[in-house]
Amino acid sequence: MKYSDKIQKTPSSFIRNILKVTDAPDVISFAGGLPNPISFPIEELQSSINHAIVENGAKLFQYSTTEGYLPLRQYIVDKYKKDYGLDFDPQDILITTGSQQALQLISQVLLNKGEGIVMEEPGYLGAIQAFSLAEPEFYSVTLEGDGLNAEQLEQTLANNDNIKFIYTVPNFHNPTGITYSREKREELYEVVKKYDVVLIEDDPYGELRWNGEKLPYIGAGRLENSVLLGSFSKIVTPGMRLGFVITKNKELMHHINTVKQATDLHTNIFSQMIIHDYLTSNDLQSHVSKIINLYETQANAMLNAIAKYFPSTVKYTKPDGGMFIWVTLEEGTSALEFFDKAMEKKVAFVPGDPFYTDKTHVNTLRLNYTNSSPEIIEEGIKRLGKILYSLSAQEADRIAN
Repeated sequence: MKYSDKIQKTPSSFIRNILKVTDAPDVISFAGGLPNPISFPIEELQSSINHAIVENGAKLFQYSTTEGYLPLRQYIVDKYKKDYGLDFDPQDILITTGSQQALQLISQVLLNKGEGIVMEEPGYLGAIQAFSLAEPEFYSVTLEGDGLNAEQLEQTLANNDNIKFIYTVPNFHNPTGITYSREKREELYEVVKKYDVVLIEDDPYGELRWNGEKLPYIGAGRLENSVLLGSFSKIVTPGMRLGFVITKNKELMHHINTVKQATDLHTNIFSQMIIHDYLTSNDLQSHVSKIINLYETQANAMLNAIAKYFPSTVKYTKPDGGMFIWVTLEEGTSALEFFDKAMEKKVAFVPGDPFYTDKTHVNTLRLNYTNSSPEIIEEGIKRLGKILYSLSAQEADRIAN
């Protein structure tokens, strides 16, 4: 059997493979980017399911429009107007099967084989995987503590006219947890506006903020080729797989809609109607506030445990929201080897390798805190700390000898 070149070049999901291994009940897992299931509004969703069936009858089970359920798109319009002062219309919005599908649709529309994408380094591995199907050329730009290196981005765009789009996660970045500063957003806007490229701002975590102020987007509302991605996975439920694309570029949206038609006709209308009923029948902000309080407690538990149990040579980010902490080990330490030793102690995380397009055996790793209790977090970090001290001692012995 001969398979296509593109599928042979597309990496399998590192995290999905890890989750198969770490699913055992005795493994403490900081690997997946999983929302805490205690945050799911199960009773309210049950009520919305019943109400949606009564209100919509057979429409809930019929084919629907590719663009998505109009009342849900109008809800999104109203929300972005209220939260960010952005003026969108329902025709600027396409409902997708999670943000992951949005990434694939956009890459199919914009990319020919060998054309370029600017990725954050490190970058979201789900995006790397989705884009790889188009067989692009990746251009990595360093992600600093406050966002992409603007000077490096400028040089990259100026020297490579095959670049079609830039992909960013500006709020509580996956995998690093950092948030682009207001100043860096303005700096990047000034760079991007000079080039004929699409700017994608993927924002599934933006509402999960417990520290600092809500910041305006880099390009949404002011760049012609702006694309904004959102999701209900982190604030309601991931299992219903509802995301959305927003762009005022009508030609781009037309093509995305065409590819969506060819891909799956439309996103699950049952989920769309239920989520809309939930959103309009409940106080979403109150629900999100509960999630934020939960995640802040878990993040602080992990940060405190890292400070207590990790060697001082280990560096780590301190997020203001979201779901992740990025850890940088001592130079020369392989996170992949650390992972193998951690699994022997029944603790899992994601080594940094899959978050890079052209690096291996890196000394970085991602920790997720949202799906573990503070007690389990402390125990898991304590086990990791013991391994790190052991590795440091071994390295010191090696150097001495």
